Amino acid sequence: MNKRNWQRWTAACLAAFLLAGLITASGGSAAAAPSPGIKQETKKVKVGNKSFTVQTVRIPKGTPVTVGLAKRQVGSTEEFASIVKTYKAEAAINGAFFEAYGGPPDPYGTLIADGEVMHKGGNGTTIGFKKDGTAIMDELRISITGTVVSPEGKSKGWYATFMNRVPLAGSNVSIMFTPARGGKVGFSGGLAVTVVEGKVAKNEVNANADIPKNGYVLVFTGTEKNMAERFVIGSEVELSLSYKNPQGDPLPAWEDVVTAVGAGPRLVKDSKVALNAAAEGFNDAKILTSSAARSGIAIMPDGSIMLATVPAATMKQWADIMKTLGAKQAMNLDGGASSALYGGGKMLTTAGRHLSNTLVFNSKGFNP
Repeated sequence: MNKRNWQRWTAACLAAFLLAGLITASGGSAAAAPSPGIKQETKKVKVGNKSFTVQTVRIPKGTPVTVGLAKRQVGSTEEFASIVKTYKAEAAINGAFFEAYGGPPDPYGTLIADGEVMHKGGNGTTIGFKKDGTAIMDELRISITGTVVSPEGKSKGWYATFMNRVPLAGSNVSIMFTPARGGKVGFSGGLAVTVVEGKVAKNEVNANADIPKNGYVLVFTGTEKNMAERFVIGSEVELSLSYKNPQGDPLPAWEDVVTAVGAGPRLVKDSKVALNAAAEGFNDAKILTSSAARSGIAIMPDGSIMLATVPAATMKQWADIMKTLGAKQAMNLDGGASSALYGGGKMLTTAGRHLSNTLVFNSKGFNP
């Protein structure tokens, strides 16, 4: 190679390197580079006389995990790939059921992120991740109660039926709205009590009330409006969250949970199939009898996590698949068009709709 050709070749190489660096700096990739500890594998599983192709992602115990919310707030939707990119996820799967057929896209299951409850579910099973990286699975029920003490010292109790969801028209409910919902409650109607730093700041007709960053809003509708009278401006408000099972027994281990997603039903308990969807409050044929795309999450015997999706299976088949894959504990997540899975640097199952919430994993942790 003569000197001129050498100079041209060197310049071309330098330009290519610079261009590659520019593309990388521009954020062209959909998510973080895959962690060597997170392993993706496609598996063939035979249940009865039928064979299933299952996409799986194995995640080491203790890998940082959080709830990946659409647009970083409860009650919105976004493309799964966009959520993966926003959270720089190395692995991700769709999470709790949500309203996908009209009306506000509010979740149905429990959501906890950064140690804060962001939504409370009423049925099914929840997986939780504790501060030390341990994962647990229970039929969790969260109770929201408190006391309000007037400036004259009179104390009365209060409770919230739901958290961060729009009430049905004509319903009689009390709902707590936190900053996880965004800047506003998202609807008008009922009476709105605004609590700032533990004190009642406003008590007024709800006209899509603002949610304070250092407090929350309680909205009372229908017959529950009477409860709003207890919140005199200037009153001190105390809030208490309790974690119990459906029988009302305390679940103290959940006090240490920092991340959680609720869906269900339970598929495997202590390495045995433990499916009873109707007993967990499910009555939809899509859960009870139909075959559909499924997503699920399992705690393995060594404490690691397995994310999995299958194109079409009944819930009974899904439970048998999870057991066959070696799950010690396993539960179903939202499925059908919501089924979505990312791992190993690629999209393994593509969602057929925008999603409300996901579970996202990143070995380097998450920035606020």
